[in-house]
Amino acid sequence: MELNTMDDLGLSPERAAALRRAETLARKINLLLDVIMSESGRPFDYAAIRDGAKKAGYYLSRTRWSLLKSGKEQVVPDEALRAIAAVFDVNPDYLLLEDGSLPERVEAELELLRSMRRAEVRNFAARALGPVDPEALKAIAKILDED
Repeated sequence: MELNTMDDLGLSPERAAALRRAETLARKINLLLDVIMSESGRPFDYAAIRDGAKKAGYYLSRTRWSLLKSGKEQVVPDEALRAIAAVFDVNPDYLLLEDGSLPERVEAELELLRSMRRAEVRNFAARALGPVDPEALKAIAKILDED
């Protein structure tokens, strides 16, 4: 028999909800880490997160940061989430609310990444196919540009 839900694991509804929240928060934080770069143009490291959170009025320990990123269940003060949101310059509701919508900045970064990947695939296809009918190239580009 396959276990499909946290209830199947014998967890109380409260514990299952806390685990889901921790996992959701970890996914959101890791998405921010994947798509938003620091002012230096490099991915955020712990020191940049810590320093940015401190500017927002919250000390974020390395341990708490590690637990947040890995989705470990813990009590996370709203102040911590607001400080992290400030570091990434996103609406705090994204982190505070379980169903917080994806920040526009993240959507824009993801769209840019998708565009860049499509361009890479188009360039690769053009090189790999060699001389190809321009109409065929247009058809390939159209397929790649579809969502």
